[in-house]
Amino acid sequence: MNFQRNVLASAVLSALASLSSSAQAQAAPSGDTTILPAVVVTATPFRNDENAQILAPATVLQGDALKNKLGNSIGDTLSDELGVSASAFGAAASRPVIRGMGGPRVKILQNGMSILDASGLSDDHAIGGEASTANQIEILRGPASLLYGSGAIGGVVNIVNNRIPAELNRRPTGEAEVRYGSVDHAKSTSLSVDGAAGDIGLHVDGNLRDTDDYRIPGDVVLNDPSSGSGKLPNSFTRSNSLGVGASYIQGWGHIGASVGVNDDRYGIPTPEASYITLKQTRIDLDGLIKKPFGGAFEALRFKIGNTDYKHTEHEADGTPDTDFKNDAIESRWELTHKPLAGWRGSFGVQTENAKFSALAADGSGPETVPVTKTDSVAGFAVEERDFGPLRVSGGARLESVKRTPDSSSGLQNRDFSLGSYSLGGLWTFTPGYALNATASVAQRAPAVEELYSNGPHDSTSTYDIGDPSLQKETSHNIELSLQKNTGLLRWKANLFHNQVKNYVYGRSAGTVDENGAADPGGEFTQRFWSQGDATIHGAEAEISYNEQGSGWSWRAFADTSRGRLDDAGNLPLQPTTRYGGDLGYRSGPWRSGLSAVHAQRQDRLAAFEDFAAPSYTQVDAHLSYTQGARSAMPVTWFVLLKNLLNEDIRLSTSLLAEQAPLAGRNLIIGMRTSF
Repeated sequence: MNFQRNVLASAVLSALASLSSSAQAQAAPSGDTTILPAVVVTATPFRNDENAQILAPATVLQGDALKNKLGNSIGDTLSDELGVSASAFGAAASRPVIRGMGGPRVKILQNGMSILDASGLSDDHAIGGEASTANQIEILRGPASLLYGSGAIGGVVNIVNNRIPAELNRRPTGEAEVRYGSVDHAKSTSLSVDGAAGDIGLHVDGNLRDTDDYRIPGDVVLNDPSSGSGKLPNSFTRSNSLGVGASYIQGWGHIGASVGVNDDRYGIPTPEASYITLKQTRIDLDGLIKKPFGGAFEALRFKIGNTDYKHTEHEADGTPDTDFKNDAIESRWELTHKPLAGWRGSFGVQTENAKFSALAADGSGPETVPVTKTDSVAGFAVEERDFGPLRVSGGARLESVKRTPDSSSGLQNRDFSLGSYSLGGLWTFTPGYALNATASVAQRAPAVEELYSNGPHDSTSTYDIGDPSLQKETSHNIELSLQKNTGLLRWKANLFHNQVKNYVYGRSAGTVDENGAADPGGEFTQRFWSQGDATIHGAEAEISYNEQGSGWSWRAFADTSRGRLDDAGNLPLQPTTRYGGDLGYRSGPWRSGLSAVHAQRQDRLAAFEDFAAPSYTQVDAHLSYTQGARSAMPVTWFVLLKNLLNEDIRLSTSLLAEQAPLAGRNLIIGMRTSF
């Protein structure tokens, strides 16, 4: 870890020193950058802008907006986006929750390919991806499972870092940033550089982050002074990432490869004071061939990703408890055809082979999850056509998933045949105004831990018991959206209704010891993976004025969702109703903004939940000044204020809501430069 930290720090300093002189020699006026081009969503087959999506209604976070919202995790970074909350299992392990769905139902991608970590299996597992080096982060809601598999029944988050270049940069370009945070003494450095050597595109990115336990406004456990106050114990994080990539680029397309390494250590803020060490190595291949078979096809795209993932859960004294491992390889092959009778689209094949386990580190304890192989293969097709002002899009995906636990476990193999379908239309009934309607059916196979868990999980303090007889989930979703997407004043409103047959959820029931025996004073809460039919429905609305231009800008939003088990009460860990707004001002090199979000009390609890997350109001602010804005290497100095009112914030979507509040008031200062 120290070697990697030194290499990356040296790379940052060397790059800044060498590029500062070369940038001056190649400087060119950058022009007015206050008006940004249309935002392209890369994780869709048509590469449309974010206002033209049908199958996957999208939100894209990039530029200053992304940098101002950066947190220690992907969930923290996205938690204030429309329809998105976070699982908030400490500072490092926080996953997005989209429209009341999280865990394995929200698929995390990097450059359009699955991260292939273990973060979807449990809330205490950090995501094996990094936001600080991303060009943009895309959030796709609704029927995105057509493109990315059964794990995306709730939505998709795609981290785009262009680690494998698709275009040649004849002179080095990139961005570097350093920042410091007061609430946890956070120190972070990130770097991303693109360049070329002849016809070879080159890329390097990296990040270092080191934080202490963060300060909190009140008691650790709400209204319990004996639990401690001032700081949240064991909320520290150590995060290191490094990625390099190269590709051969010609007029016919490109082919390239990349290697990425993550090395993390972070605390779990529970009374047991355990911590997790995480190591992941990822290798990716990416290729694009234009006009591969003559005149019928526009492009052949292929991606292959291989991940070697391991994290170990340690007791407070360092003793390793459980090793989680996932060795996986995923491939994706996609052909885009030329317009045929007015239809344009693509079809392809996706495969995944993985071996996952969660075993006692010393080999003597119970197996939390036995060694289990997963093999899946899917075929998909998506088509789109314009009929005057009406754009129609449809798609289908057929998938076969096989789970094979180790024969010594005595558990049965499971095979699932999945079918997903979608049909939608975007009607531009007058210039700048559009109505979108989508109906979809999406299916998901139960995850490995939902089927085969049978052991203690120390970091969540649960004794998880799976059900090998679980059936596949089937989601029937209807979504309506009305939007104004041109001009200074823009707005959108979304309604969604989702009925899920055989919804899988964790049901808590009593306490047990480490062997699963009933014990009223046991340290583990027994959690059974169960099924029931569920309904999730909600609404989202947003209106903005001049969000990307000079002068004053503002935005207001609201979102709400309700999840219920049919005839069995509320779904657990559901988001509450929120509303808020932003006010900003831009003038020349100055940027400033103030935002506020109010969340209502969440007292719609599942039958086995007993903590109602209180209401809160979170106020943030930012101020930045860009020095040399028209030079080839501008420097931006920035100040961010998070949780300005020092509110005690506890998210209803967090398993640790009662005992782990979010951080208190935080002053972040930093500098970044681009070249």
